[in-house]
Amino acid sequence: MRRMTLVRIESIGAEAQPLVILDDFARDPDGLRSFAQAVDFTPALNHFPGVRAVLPADYLAMQLPIIAAAAAEAFGRTGPITVVDASFSIVSTPAGELAIPQRLPHIDAFTEDRIALVHYLSPGDGDGTAFFRHRSTGFEMVDEMRRDLFFRHLDMEMRHGGVPLPEYVLGDTPLFECIRTEPARYNRALLYRSWNLHSGAISPDNALSADPGAGRLTVTAFLSIG
Repeated sequence: MRRMTLVRIESIGAEAQPLVILDDFARDPDGLRSFAQAVDFTPALNHFPGVRAVLPADYLAMQLPIIAAAAAEAFGRTGPITVVDASFSIVSTPAGELAIPQRLPHIDAFTEDRIALVHYLSPGDGDGTAFFRHRSTGFEMVDEMRRDLFFRHLDMEMRHGGVPLPEYVLGDTPLFECIRTEPARYNRALLYRSWNLHSGAISPDNALSADPGAGRLTVTAFLSIG
């Protein structure tokens, strides 16, 4: 018998942005892994450091009721859900090949309707997701009001102090303080607002395999919830 999804709603940092943790998220995570191993992965766009592939056609339809209920409780969003983007994703870019934006915590969108989903599908659990505070501004989230100030500060800091070394963000850095790391767990999903400063918590011993049977296989999705 399938275990019921366990939903926890917690918060991130001093700004207390909501974080939804959903364990036993999908009905058949092993089936999702099998599907991923049968499709073609291609280099990702939009600064994701790895490869992506299409999802089963019914993936989000099956998960949307759980997402909608959690989003209503955690974020107060009760309107229709629009899927902006969704795919299998594997972090696989060697550290030495990371572009500058890939070496920094990032924001995916700047409005409160935009919600990010990451669903971990590696049986060995592996690397989770980290959230950050920008030291000079104190920002843990960046909305439209904060956007220009944040990027002005960040640009100035890198102009005067140099760009980050070619490595994945892990823990505290000179520019950012890590305020929470949520570990990966097989068939766990996270929901959080896309305006939170975050990054994959990619450890130095990660082999960065692009093979869906061996690498950090996840589903990543970006949703707009009215």
